[in-house]
Parts: sequence; C-alpha cells; structure tokens
Amino acid sequence: MTNYYQPEGRSDAPVIVLSNSLGTTMAMWQPQMEALLEHFRVLRYDTHGHGRTANNDKTSLPQLAEDVISVMDDAGIQQAHFCGISMGGLTGLWLARFAPERFLSVAVSNSAAKIGEQSGWLSRARTVRREGMDTVAASAASRWFTAGFVAANKTQVEALVSGLATTDAEGYAACCEALAAADLRAEIAAINLPVLLIAGQHDPVTTVADSEFMHSQIAGSELVTVPASHLANIEAPQAFSAALINFIQRRETK
Repeated sequence: MTNYYQPEGRSDAPVIVLSNSLGTTMAMWQPQMEALLEHFRVLRYDTHGHGRTANNDKTSLPQLAEDVISVMDDAGIQQAHFCGISMGGLTGLWLARFAPERFLSVAVSNSAAKIGEQSGWLSRARTVRREGMDTVAASAASRWFTAGFVAANKTQVEALVSGLATTDAEGYAACCEALAAADLRAEIAAINLPVLLIAGQHDPVTTVADSEFMHSQIAGSELVTVPASHLANIEAPQAFSAALINFIQRRETK
C-alpha cells in the first residue's frame, strides 16, 4: 500500500513529516502550514484507511510507523523531523524507539504510550463495522474540542465531524484494532532522540498525566501544555505552532 502524501515548501529547507489523528486527514494540519512553511519543507500524508490512502485490511502500530518510512523513501527524504497527534503521536513514539536513525526529532501531541483500553477500541471497531461511522461522528466534537471552542467555531467543527462521518469504516476499524494492541509503556525509556510532548490542558482522551508519564520516562524530553482539548493543533494553533517551531529550531542550531 502506498500512502497518499504531499510535500510542500523549499527543497533546501529542513523537512518535517506530519501525521494525522484517527478519523482525520492530512488537512487537519492546515492551521500550521503557513507558519511551518516559513521554516521547513512540510511532508503531510494520509494515514492508513484515511483520506486518499486506501485501507489494506488489518494493520498494526509497527505497520503505521513503517508507512512513514515508506513515504519518506518514496519522497527521497533520508532524515526528517516528525510531528504526530494522537494516533500519529503514538506512531512517532514507535519511530523514535525503533527507527531513530531516520529522524532528527519527534514531537508527540495529545497522545500516550498506551491510548485508552483494549476493550474500548475493539468495541468501537465492531460498532463502526456494524453501524457505520455516524455513531462515532456524533460524539466526536466533545472528544476533540472544548465546549467553548465548539460554540465559537461551529463551521470548522462541523466540517471535521463531517469528514469523520465519511471516513472509510473498515480503515477506521483497522486503526482502532492497531490502537487496541499498541502499548509502548515499557519501551519509551530507551528513546534517545530529542522529543517534544504537547499536552492539551483540557484533553479527556490523552490527558496531561499521560504526557507527564512519557516525560518522566524519556530522558531529555520537553513537555508543553496548551489551552485545548484533544485536537490541540486546531483549537490552539498559534501556541501549538510556536512550541513546535521553537523546539525544532533549537535542534537545528545545535
């Protein structure tokens, strides 16, 4: 399977790879693009079974991570910075642990070394296969954003929820099963890349405590909290972009 990807920006700039969350596409990074393109070449891609990347039956966290390597290889990129959110953040942890030679730094946003419980993910996979995506989409806004953001940004939120509702159910279910099996809690202490952890102050899915645990395990990691819920790059775009750019630029100047 070849993931759909899109490189943008100057060919001579440092590269950053962006990895989307479950139920979104690479378009979720649009709030960061203007700021990032001032400094970096940006490589966005649609993860397994999302957007313009086809579903390929079953998947796993290692396979989601290997997709990133394949995209980089196809784009002719040997090394890059990486930023992933939620499922994309967990993908970044795997890459930092098992493919560090390909990355200069890894930013892990709104994520955890183990996201949720196995039973919950398997139940959600069964639900979307049986009933489609509408049930999951109906409750997404309250998981993704604070009530205040939803009230003030109805059009933006509705577009994201609509995108979730039209996500391929089998592709979404396969990623749920990958998350059900994914647990890096015993692995992340071995990470020796520069790691930035971004937590949403109001995130009920992957909490500040989840980021604090990763911070305690990954030597030299940095932790930033932003005023947002689960999709922090959308709810607090300026704070998110500033934290990410500052972190990478300090790596670039060392």
